[in-house]
Amino acid sequence: MSDPPLTPRAPRVLRVEQVMGTAFGVDVRDSDVAGESVESAIDMVFESLREVDARFSTYRGDSEISRLSRGQVLPRDCHADVREVLWLCDEVERASGGVFSARRDGALDPSALVKGWSAERAALILQLAGMRSFSINAGGDVLLRGEAAPGEAWRVGIRHPDDPKRMAAVLALRSGGVATSGLYERGPHIAPARAGSAMPELLSMTVVGASLTYADAYSTAAFAMGTRGVRWVAEVLPGYEAYAVTAERRAVWTPGMDALLQAAPLPRRTQRFPES
Repeated sequence: MSDPPLTPRAPRVLRVEQVMGTAFGVDVRDSDVAGESVESAIDMVFESLREVDARFSTYRGDSEISRLSRGQVLPRDCHADVREVLWLCDEVERASGGVFSARRDGALDPSALVKGWSAERAALILQLAGMRSFSINAGGDVLLRGEAAPGEAWRVGIRHPDDPKRMAAVLALRSGGVATSGLYERGPHIAPARAGSAMPELLSMTVVGASLTYADAYSTAAFAMGTRGVRWVAEVLPGYEAYAVTAERRAVWTPGMDALLQAAPLPRRTQRFPES
């Protein structure tokens, strides 16, 4: 008896560029889209990302967000993208009870939401160009569409917070966003959830859901909450799941994450959630 035929691998177009202060990677796996169309669409993606950087960079004094932060322009005078992002930040701030905020110490910094939001915009460019199976890696946060190969889900590794060469877990999914916040990337947009706490409760927090825009911001807020952030995701954010690594190097995750986990090397810390 002969072996069954192997499933043909989808042709791959991969490009990585430095933009927005990090590495963005676009990986297209569509077999029925001409290579020239793919390359042209990827060109448009990186043009869009550079435009976002020019508008939202807190490191560029001439960016619209920097000028808004200094009071040199008013929100109504800003580009519609700026108003949209600030509205989304306010929405997450309300959902998190103020733990997440784009405004800290008198400065305006929506970076914790902009990266995921810019990847969603990039995905729309690819989809309008006819692409259905692709991933966008935005500095470690990942947006996924379609399949990695015919019949195969995408596999996404969650970095171990102590060692970038190790995985804390591996997820399999076909669409959505995966975002991780951790001590190695902690920034001013994360407010301490417990004032005076000497040691953080978590080393990293990963949130998975339909939108990378929200997953990016939710992971920031949930990380700042500590272990209660996992419960916050489970009870307050329908359609989103969380996987956290505690300071004791144990993992705790929401019930819906079980269906996504392919490998979970870290020992699990038991945490109870309501069944509903």
